[in-house]
Amino acid sequence: MRTLKFLLQKEFRQIFRDPSIIRMILVMPVIQLILLPLAANFEVKNIHLAIVDHDHSSYTRQMINKITASGYFQLVGVNSNYTDAMHLVEKDEADIILEIPAQFERTLVKESEAPVFMAVNAINGTKANLGAAYLQNIIRNYNQDVRLQWLQMPHLNDQPRIEITTASWYNPHMSYQLFMVPGILAVLLTMVGAFMTSLNIVKEKEIGTIEQVNVTPIKKYHFILGKLIPFWILGLIVLTLGMLVARIVYGITPYGNMVTIYVFAMVYLLAVLGLGLLVSTYANTQQQSMLIAFFLMMIFVLLGGLYTSIDSMPDWAKTITKFNPVAYFISVIRMVVIKGSTLADISRQLLTVAGFAIFLNGWAVLNYKKRM
Repeated sequence: MRTLKFLLQKEFRQIFRDPSIIRMILVMPVIQLILLPLAANFEVKNIHLAIVDHDHSSYTRQMINKITASGYFQLVGVNSNYTDAMHLVEKDEADIILEIPAQFERTLVKESEAPVFMAVNAINGTKANLGAAYLQNIIRNYNQDVRLQWLQMPHLNDQPRIEITTASWYNPHMSYQLFMVPGILAVLLTMVGAFMTSLNIVKEKEIGTIEQVNVTPIKKYHFILGKLIPFWILGLIVLTLGMLVARIVYGITPYGNMVTIYVFAMVYLLAVLGLGLLVSTYANTQQQSMLIAFFLMMIFVLLGGLYTSIDSMPDWAKTITKFNPVAYFISVIRMVVIKGSTLADISRQLLTVAGFAIFLNGWAVLNYKKRM
């Protein structure tokens, strides 16, 4: 234990001796957590809409007013023909064209249905899909309003009417920040742990101090623990700062117990730090270590469920996510913060990540070779 104590003292002195490391570990994640959720918004607004109105009736005016009043669309032009509206799309001034045919109102009243045409600029796939979905929902709601007016006419009062009431569980206000902030915090904690530890042993190789360690009677697992524990403690500090930012900046208070988050984070950090140390034992230079860690982090983040639901991924990607510790942490922290899950609810994820921690740290210990 005395050997481990001296190793920990050495590591903490080495960390606090370099102010840039403290800024990278403690300051940068806080700034990123403040800025990233403000930009990572699932809502698409300011969609530029061009309308071609061949009818100019009261119904079309009501529909256009309903669309512009939604707050999602900016009307960039009401054109007399489709060609002029298409020029706006070609100049990237319009995202969607809505063409209303002639005699729209007359056809709707006479036949109880009337077609409209929608052309979407699909260069930006996300904006195109969501913009078209928003517009379809608004037109569908307008259609329901029109039908409701007809049903309320005296000679149609005996017609049945269906009312739909919806409830959004766990996130009643559909706040994207409540969904994104915990996920981004999980990714930032992973990046701090993986990158810092992946550079640790390699740095000692480059400056030559690893040779002094190799000639001592220090056991391999003592050496790995001495590298792991300081960053494990700093990782928990980063998590605490992140939870404070979530509370102060975004007003997010976990519905579940904070102890649940910290218990899982303690085990999760062991897995992530073990991965970083494993990379560090293989790499010979800091550049190699950073490139390997960056490669792994890109896969972990993009297949972790931060932006894309894992359920909507293809089967091969779902298989990869089963070996992705980031996916488990993102899922768990959202479950605890939004849903209020307990340790019993996350027991499967906790045991899986514990398995990752044992496997990766054991591999790092075995792979570290003391050379005389």
